[in-house]
This record gives sequence, C-alpha cells and structure tokens, in this order.
Amino acid sequence: MLAIQQAGSGFAAHNQRGTAADLDPAARLLLALGPLLLLLRRRFPRTAVFGTSAVTLGYLAAGYPYGPVLLSVVVAGFGALVAGHRYATWSALGMLLVGRLLAAHAFYRWLPPGEDGPGAWGTDLFMAVWMVALCTAGELARVRVAEQARREREEAEAARRRADEERLRIARELHDVLAHSISVINVQAGVGLALLDSDPEQARTALGTIKSASKEALGEVRQVLATLRTPGDAPRAPAPGLDRLGELAEQAASAGLQVTTGTEGTPVPLAPGKDLAAFRVVQEALTNVVRHSGSRTARVRVRYGSGVLELRVDDDGPATGSGPTGGGNGLVGMRERIAAFGGTVEAGPRADGGFRVRATLPLRSGEQQAPLQ
Repeated sequence: MLAIQQAGSGFAAHNQRGTAADLDPAARLLLALGPLLLLLRRRFPRTAVFGTSAVTLGYLAAGYPYGPVLLSVVVAGFGALVAGHRYATWSALGMLLVGRLLAAHAFYRWLPPGEDGPGAWGTDLFMAVWMVALCTAGELARVRVAEQARREREEAEAARRRADEERLRIARELHDVLAHSISVINVQAGVGLALLDSDPEQARTALGTIKSASKEALGEVRQVLATLRTPGDAPRAPAPGLDRLGELAEQAASAGLQVTTGTEGTPVPLAPGKDLAAFRVVQEALTNVVRHSGSRTARVRVRYGSGVLELRVDDDGPATGSGPTGGGNGLVGMRERIAAFGGTVEAGPRADGGFRVRATLPLRSGEQQAPLQ
C-alpha cells in the first residue's frame, strides 16, 4: 500500500503539474502516514479510520494532487465497517468530505497551490460517490459477517444441546441398568448372608443370581459405553423392549418379588426408541417396588389402546423407606423418557392401598386396539 500510494501519487503529480502542488517531503510524509496507520486497523479500527481520514484531508487541503492517497481511507473505512464501527466510519468519512468541500470552495484563497479559483465540483462529486459506495460495500460485508457469526453461534448452541441430551440419555441408561441390577444383587446378597450357615444350598443359589444379574448389568453397561465411544455406529445388540417383560419378571422373582404380566389389545411394532422407553419404565417401576415397597407381589399390565399404549405397574404393599414419590432420579428419568415421545407418567399411592405407576405413549394413527376392561 505504501509503495502504491507513493508511486501512484508521483504519476498523478506529473499529470496534474500546474494545477496541484509538487510532491515535497511533507507530501511524501503524509502519503506514508496513511499506510502506516493501517497497521492499527485490526486492533484499533476507529483510530485507523479517523487517522487515515485526517491525513488524507491534510494532503488534499495542502493542494497536493489527487491519486491513490484515498486507498488508505478505503481500506481503513471498510475494515471499521465490517468490525461494526458504523458511526465512527461515517463520522470520519463525513469529516473528510466536509473538510475537502471547505478547503476547495471556502478557504481555497489561503491554501496552496495559491490559485484563486475554487476546486472542481466534479472532483468533489467523485469523492462523495466513492464514499457512498464504500459505505454500501462495508455495510453489506458487515451484515454478511454478522449473519455468519449468528449461524456459528446457533450451530455451537445446537451442538451443545445435542451433547447435553446425549449425556442425559447415557445417564438415564446407566441409572436404569444399574439401579435394577444392583437392587437384585442387594436383595440376594442379604439372602445369601442370612442363609450362609443354615441353608448353604439356598445361599449358593443367591450367589448364582448375583452372578447372573451382575453379568447382565455389565453387558448392558458395555453396550452403553460402546455407543458413547462410537456414536455413529449402530449398537451390536438390539435394545431391550416390551418383548422382554418375561426377563424382567424372572429377575424380579430372583429378588423375591413375584410379578404377573398381562397384555391387552393387539401388540403392534414400536419404534426402537419408544419400545426401549416403555421397557425402562416398567423396569424402573419394578426396581422401586423391590427397593421401597413391603409388597412381594406386583402386576404389570400393557394395553394397546386406540392410538395409545398404556403401561401400569401396581403393588399392594406399604412403603418401607424413602418412597419413589420423593422425586428421585428414577421417576425423573421415567418422565423424561416418556415425554420425549409425547407421553406422560403418573406415579403415586392408590386409594385402596399400594402404589401405582401409569405411563401412556401415543401410537401411530389408524391403529385400532382393544379397550381396557
């Protein structure tokens, strides 16, 4: 930029000889100051645009020839506009234009090169036009940069939300897997300790149940972790669904809870995510019965109704500790899972005693199912 202004202004001085002042050392200094001020345009864009405008005004007011001296103002003004300093840029350019008009048409008698005539309006019109063009181009670039920054912020926010949702999903999966299995292990460990001396065979059975439950829990945890490590890959094993309610009943039986299951209506295929959510709700409800209820029996009913899947888990016993109505992670996880598919979860004591968990999930339209009796 420095070389262009120096060489270009020298060429302009040669062509404008007699109508403009010669390029003396002061002119060369002013021509050098503009490009040097551009070094500040990134850190101090307002200083750069005001500085280059002032230097250019001094150059023109001194009667030196027109030429590439305006390039410094163009670069500084464009950079300041893109950086968002609109009013500073407009003010600096306005100062330059007004100063040029005053110097060319009001104070020309007292300014070099000493001629009596005012400046040419065509030159001033040209300056006004390129200032308008500069402001227009700068505003368009500023809007584009702002729009790009907005899109990047939205993409970053969306990525953050996806990461949060994935962490929440993994936390729910781990809670559901571990809470159920550890409850079974805890009960069987107590049975084994109690019967270790009096009934070694029964204690051995309890240890076998602990081994089976821990192995299954470890397998499901590994599946969750594999999904976490390679989120783009499909899981190697199918996610559990309502077709595995029998396994839940067997696991609950090993913890001393007798579970009866029943299905009403014609079962329909569910989306994997919805099927998994339904399975986890039943699993968590049975886990809560084992942990918090004095009842040793529970009933699971699945109804495929008209446009809705209803799940009900009932037990008849009194609470034995901090019940699930205390707002623990289990109920919160149930509600979050079901709400993701537009469903609801209700949990609370029944009027005739015991506790009930009821969840509803919407089904695809057009499915006609049997009513609940």
